[in-house]
Amino acid sequence: MSIIQVRDVQTVFGNKVVHNGLNLNINEGEIYGLLGPSGCGKTTLMREMVMLQELSSGSIDILGKKVESITTEDAQSLRRQWGVLFQFGALFSSLSLRDNIALPLVEYTDLSTHMIDEIVKFKISLVGLKPGDAALFPSQISGGMKKKAGLARALSMDPKLLFLDEPTSGLDPISAREFDELILKLREMLGLTIVMVSHDLQSIYDTLDRVAIIDEKKIVYEGSIKDVKSSNSSFVQTFFK
Repeated sequence: MSIIQVRDVQTVFGNKVVHNGLNLNINEGEIYGLLGPSGCGKTTLMREMVMLQELSSGSIDILGKKVESITTEDAQSLRRQWGVLFQFGALFSSLSLRDNIALPLVEYTDLSTHMIDEIVKFKISLVGLKPGDAALFPSQISGGMKKKAGLARALSMDPKLLFLDEPTSGLDPISAREFDELILKLREMLGLTIVMVSHDLQSIYDTLDRVAIIDEKKIVYEGSIKDVKSSNSSFVQTFFK
C-alpha cells in the first residue's frame, strides 16, 4: 500500500527549475531512497514532503493527506506521525541531549515530566547511546553520537514515518555501517516506513528496498537496486558503474 504518492511535482526557485514533473510511490514498511547527483533536489523533495518547503505545483499525498492543500489542524496532526533526522543532526546547542530528545514531547503532549524522562531513557537506549549521555551537550559529543541523538529525537513521538537526510555523511566507515544496521533494526522493531536521501553507495546497497533517482529534473528510475542499471541516465551509469 502506498503511504506517500508524489504526482507531477514541479519546484521552481526564481528562474531555476529544480523539479519538472516528479512522480513516485513509497510503500508502507519499506526503506526508500531518494538518489541523484548533487544539486538535483533530493533534499528539496524531502523538505516538500515534510512541509518545510512549498510545492510550485503538483501534489504530494502522505498518509491520505494532500500537503499542498492541508488545513493547519491536519498539518499539525500529520507532523506528529513522522520524525526527521536532518543531515547534521540539527540539535539545539544550548540544550542537553535529554532536553533535545524531550522537546517534541514537551511541545506536543501533556505527559508528566516523569513520563517524558522514561520515554527519553528508552529512546536513548534504542539508538545505542548510554544513559549518562543524556546529560551531555552537543558540543561534547562526536558526530556519530549527534546522529544517534537526532535519531532518538526523531523517534520520540513514535512516528509511522521516518525521514533521514544523508544519515551516514560525515561518519567514519565503521560508524556508518553501524548506523545502517541500526536503521534496519529499527524498521524491523518499530514497523517504520523510512525515506532516505543518500550518496553512500554501501549504505544504498545495504539498506534500501527501492529507490527513485532524480536526474535532469525528472525521475529517471524508480525500482529496486538490482535493476537500476536498466536506466539510461548518465548519472546512474557512472554512479553504479
